[in-house]
Amino acid sequence: MNIIDRNEQDARKVALEIVAAGGSATAFPCDVTDFPNVKAVFEKIAAAGPLHILVNSAGVSNIGKLETTSEEDFDRLYRVNVKGTFFCLKAAIELMKPTGGAILNLASIAGSAALPDRFAYSMTKGAVIAMTLSVAQDYLRCKIRCNCVSPARIHTPFVDDYLRKNYPGREVEMFGVLSKAQPIGRMGEPEEVAALALFLCSDEASFVTGADYPLDGGFFNLR
Repeated sequence: MNIIDRNEQDARKVALEIVAAGGSATAFPCDVTDFPNVKAVFEKIAAAGPLHILVNSAGVSNIGKLETTSEEDFDRLYRVNVKGTFFCLKAAIELMKPTGGAILNLASIAGSAALPDRFAYSMTKGAVIAMTLSVAQDYLRCKIRCNCVSPARIHTPFVDDYLRKNYPGREVEMFGVLSKAQPIGRMGEPEEVAALALFLCSDEASFVTGADYPLDGGFFNLR
């Protein structure tokens, strides 16, 4: 497994955790908003062996409606969430065409549902879903599957940082409020996203392509 991240220290930390668990992993520093950097890293990875799986999970978030979203924030989200996904797809696709493989993009329920105060973020995740469908269609004959996962609220450090910043002293209370916003009554866990990602990238999902999988605690159908 190859881990790429703008923060080389973080990438190495994840790689070491994988090795400690009995796997093998290599870390590469990479800025997904810089195509020459992305292309060079992917070529290094391919030099060690065929590329069969790509997971695009780099992303940033933003809170704000249209009138409160600055051009700077809009451009930042577009660079990372949209162009970053595009650049990784572009660098990987030629390497995967000879052997086929699986691509998984991380989208969000924000890409296909109207969420308040997520104007720029929703725009980028809608683009990720659209790119997923286009790649799935265009590379069927190359035996490349492409899907995406659209999580609802997942308990990550971003959530904790958001609560500390916006609700100092009320973190526990507001964590409960956010948790109950999902019909299932809690936030998702990163491990649950990883389990679905593992399935979609595995041979067990060989009949699945062009799909946007909601991991939403009942958000879409049970509200």
